[in-house]
Amino acid sequence: MNRIFHRKQKFPRGKVGLALGSGSARGWAHIGVIKALTEAGIRVNCIAGASIGAVVGAVHASGKIHALEDIVLRLDWKQVVSFLDVVFPKSGLIDGNKIADFVRAHVAPGNIEDLPLPFRAVCTDLETGGEVVIQEGDIIEAVRASISVPGIFTPVKKGGTILVDGGLVNPVPVSVAREMGADFVIAVDLNHDIIGNKGAGKTSVPGSEKMSSDIEVGVNPAKKGRIKNALNRRLMSIDLPALAQVKQWMAKDPMPNVFEVLVSSINIMEAQITATRLKAEPPDLLIQPKLGHLKFLEFQRAEEAIAEGYREMKAHLNLRRGTVC
Repeated sequence: MNRIFHRKQKFPRGKVGLALGSGSARGWAHIGVIKALTEAGIRVNCIAGASIGAVVGAVHASGKIHALEDIVLRLDWKQVVSFLDVVFPKSGLIDGNKIADFVRAHVAPGNIEDLPLPFRAVCTDLETGGEVVIQEGDIIEAVRASISVPGIFTPVKKGGTILVDGGLVNPVPVSVAREMGADFVIAVDLNHDIIGNKGAGKTSVPGSEKMSSDIEVGVNPAKKGRIKNALNRRLMSIDLPALAQVKQWMAKDPMPNVFEVLVSSINIMEAQITATRLKAEPPDLLIQPKLGHLKFLEFQRAEEAIAEGYREMKAHLNLRRGTVC
């Protein structure tokens, strides 16, 4: 077992790197992990992030993680829906510009190389399938590229390259943190328990029973998939002949809609890739918050995700304090 502390000390050896993994709404757990590390007096020296890990990583590298926590704890489902700027049938269901605006509000405009804390955003080259690590240039562009889940968010063109979600090739970028010079890497894996959770790929809340483009009159809204229904209504409102069959599929119960098929497929793929890469490139400390029950767009459940990330990190810190090298 790797040991996190020096003898008679409470701090990891050498330069500490954070590898913050992909995981959509589960990614708010990264805030809890960082909070626990800060309380323990453990200084993070560099951060590598993929997808939502790039969002939280960029904000922390800019020194504004506390402000982000305050904001996400106040998110409700209506605000989450407001981020869904549907543009189907372009190269993604959601444009992603509103999410970029959200990140921009919490990260000072500028370049990655000017951040107070070294940071890298992991993306995927859509043409070659290769891993692209952005270490310089516009922060917002880098984060926007890293969160571009294929088929859901439109990709980002950078130079002559089309970039999409880094979680496709390196969901928990331990290797990138090592390349940044980290002697001790703390990795946060949010994909370990998403497969096998009933409805893990769905955007509905517990109690949702029927997929419909309209919220039924007389049904308690708390028991309906409000974010899913809002997204369905936007997709169903697009009037194109080619979408007629898709709309029929989306209206049927219990078949999943196009969004849910994409999310479930990506979940399966990223869970497999995560397991393989963590085995080949193990971190010094692996944190795995138990959040597989959170759905892709349930960003309004930040309190739950943050608390679980904090709890899991604290548990490891308390365990490791009892070991010496």
